[in-house]
Amino acid sequence: MPIYEYHCAACGERVEVLVRSRGIVPDCPACGSPLTDKLYSVPNLLSGQTQRPAGRTCCGMEERCDRPPCSEGGGCCHD
Repeated sequence: MPIYEYHCAACGERVEVLVRSRGIVPDCPACGSPLTDKLYSVPNLLSGQTQRPAGRTCCGMEERCDRPPCSEGGGCCHD
Protein backbone atom coordinates (compact mmCIF):
# COMPACT_ATOMS: atom_id res chain seq x y z
CA MET A 1 0.00 0.00 0.00
CA PRO A 2 1.70 3.18 -1.19
CA ILE A 3 1.71 6.50 0.61
CA TYR A 4 0.93 9.47 -1.63
CA GLU A 5 1.31 13.17 -0.97
CA TYR A 6 -1.63 15.41 -1.86
CA HIS A 7 -2.42 19.12 -1.93
CA CYS A 8 -5.99 20.07 -1.01
CA ALA A 9 -7.36 22.59 -3.51
CA ALA A 10 -10.04 23.72 -1.06
CA CYS A 11 -8.02 24.54 2.08
CA GLY A 12 -4.39 24.40 0.86
CA GLU A 13 -3.40 21.63 3.31
CA ARG A 14 -0.54 19.33 2.25
CA VAL A 15 -1.08 15.75 3.51
CA GLU A 16 0.29 12.22 3.14
CA VAL A 17 -2.33 9.52 2.62
CA LEU A 18 -2.04 5.73 2.69
CA VAL A 19 -3.95 4.57 -0.40
CA ARG A 20 -5.44 1.12 0.11
CA SER A 21 -6.78 0.54 -3.41
CA ARG A 22 -6.70 2.16 -6.85
CA GLY A 23 -9.46 4.44 -8.03
CA ILE A 24 -10.45 5.71 -4.60
CA VAL A 25 -10.09 9.46 -4.11
CA PRO A 26 -9.19 10.18 -0.48
CA ASP A 27 -10.68 13.08 1.49
CA CYS A 28 -8.73 15.88 3.14
CA PRO A 29 -8.47 15.27 6.89
CA ALA A 30 -8.65 19.04 7.55
CA CYS A 31 -11.75 20.06 5.54
CA GLY A 32 -13.23 16.83 4.12
CA SER A 33 -13.02 17.78 0.43
CA PRO A 34 -11.74 15.27 -2.13
CA LEU A 35 -7.96 15.29 -2.64
CA THR A 36 -7.46 15.49 -6.39
CA ASP A 37 -4.02 17.16 -6.61
CA LYS A 38 -1.45 14.39 -6.23
CA LEU A 39 2.08 15.74 -5.68
CA TYR A 40 5.31 14.26 -6.96
CA SER A 41 7.65 13.38 -4.13
CA VAL A 42 11.16 12.00 -3.96
CA PRO A 43 11.32 8.33 -2.90
CA ASN A 44 13.27 7.40 0.20
CA LEU A 45 15.86 4.80 -0.82
CA LEU A 46 18.07 2.77 1.46
CA SER A 47 21.60 2.19 0.21
CA GLY A 48 22.49 -0.78 2.38
CA GLN A 49 25.57 0.99 3.74
CA THR A 50 26.05 0.74 7.47
CA GLN A 51 28.72 3.44 7.76
CA ARG A 52 28.75 7.00 6.60
CA PRO A 53 30.86 7.70 3.51
CA ALA A 54 34.03 9.78 3.83
CA GLY A 55 33.47 13.52 4.15
CA ARG A 56 30.14 13.10 5.91
CA THR A 57 31.23 13.67 9.50
CA CYS A 58 29.62 16.31 11.70
CA CYS A 59 32.54 18.69 11.17
CA GLY A 60 33.06 17.91 7.45
CA MET A 61 36.39 16.11 7.90
CA GLU A 62 37.26 13.26 5.54
CA GLU A 63 38.18 10.85 8.32
CA ARG A 64 36.00 9.59 11.14
CA CYS A 65 36.81 10.77 14.66
CA ASP A 66 38.93 8.60 16.95
CA ARG A 67 36.20 8.45 19.55
CA PRO A 68 32.76 7.63 18.19
CA PRO A 69 30.11 8.89 18.01
CA CYS A 70 31.40 11.82 16.05
CA SER A 71 29.07 14.33 17.69
CA GLU A 72 28.99 13.31 21.32
CA GLY A 73 26.82 15.49 23.55
CA GLY A 74 25.30 17.47 20.68
CA GLY A 75 28.56 19.05 19.48
CA CYS A 76 31.58 18.09 17.47
CA CYS A 77 34.57 16.72 19.39
CA HIS A 78 36.90 18.80 17.12
CA ASP A 79 35.38 22.14 18.23
